[in-house]
Amino acid sequence: MQKKLFTQIRNEWRGNLWLALELLVVSVVMWYIIDLLYCRLATFNEPRGFDTEHCYLVEMGVLTDKSPDYKAGTNWHDDILTLVDRLRHRPEVEAVSLSNNSHPYNGSNSTDPVEYDTLRSPGWTIRRIVTPDFVRVFRYRGANGETPEQLAEMLRRGEFLASNNIYRRYGIPLTSLVGKGFHLFGDTTYNFRLGAALQDVRYSDFEQARFCYSFVFNMEQLSPGYINPDNELCIRVKEGQDHDFIARLKADSESQYRIGNIYIADVRSFADIRRSYQQAWMNQLRNYTVGMGFLLLNIFLGLLGTFWFRTQQRRSEIALHKIHGASRGAVFARLLSEGFLLLLIVTLPALVIDYNLAKLELNAWRNGTTLEWDRLLLCAGITFALIGLMIAVGIWYPARKAMQVQPAEALHDE
Repeated sequence: MQKKLFTQIRNEWRGNLWLALELLVVSVVMWYIIDLLYCRLATFNEPRGFDTEHCYLVEMGVLTDKSPDYKAGTNWHDDILTLVDRLRHRPEVEAVSLSNNSHPYNGSNSTDPVEYDTLRSPGWTIRRIVTPDFVRVFRYRGANGETPEQLAEMLRRGEFLASNNIYRRYGIPLTSLVGKGFHLFGDTTYNFRLGAALQDVRYSDFEQARFCYSFVFNMEQLSPGYINPDNELCIRVKEGQDHDFIARLKADSESQYRIGNIYIADVRSFADIRRSYQQAWMNQLRNYTVGMGFLLLNIFLGLLGTFWFRTQQRRSEIALHKIHGASRGAVFARLLSEGFLLLLIVTLPALVIDYNLAKLELNAWRNGTTLEWDRLLLCAGITFALIGLMIAVGIWYPARKAMQVQPAEALHDE
């Protein structure tokens, strides 16, 4: 049967040549589309290095001397710490922290290098100035398995934390330097001990972890002025306590949480913050997905029509096979084998073209490159499977209809 199949393909080389060229173009275009979509979705689904579920951001306000409730002689530092302590004692609250340009999905940030000997982190290393419970609120974890509680204790001891990838360009994981002294804030006169290397903390769901660098430092080691009403007051509530938490907290804010001239101005969930911050990226991802889906649908309909027409034109051939005793399954297998053989023949040159497109950096970037063999082969395999499915559908339905026609009737029509 295989010999007859090759003979038939060779005898019909003109029609098969155009079909093979069509399959080649379709294969390359589909690979490009699938590769682009794969990179977007793979980045979106990477571990984020933090957890914002059950978390809330409290915005603090300050009464001015024009307010009738204004109290002279108070200071922000003590009032804010009192507010944090009272919030920490709410029964539904798990952890409370203060921070400066540090919480996830925050478009405002500060940067500083982390230096060790001749090693220097990239210039866009995010500086997170926080109170120790910040890592408990957002559940940071160490690269060696350290828990949020252990990381918080390191910050209380005056140690700092940094993402494990900050010396990636040197090929040195930060875990190998835990316990060493580092220079921070561009100050070479003080050494700060590294408590632990963190699992890479992403800047957003659309930034790859390998390009997100950060370190965490205890705010309490700095001047008292770092604690001020502009701080981010972040809260994690216990699981199952989210229902109406914002409403309940606002209801108690006037009676329990106005401390001196400090009061709770607003409360937002990090689910809303995340959605708002990433809306533009989400719209872009949705547009990519819809556009690619539309292209794939057009490709599917084109291939379906091609194989549908090709199978319809071979009704007499199907009739002859049936006259010679071939079963419906055998006829369908013969037609399907022909389509898959043509696809298999064009797959190798298509893979060569895919490789060269990736080598020339004409496709999507991921992990610092456009050419990754596992990704190339995965996307090519998905492409092959999808085109194979299109061929099977394009052959199966018209072949099924053709096999329902009596052989004499089909030959008479010819």
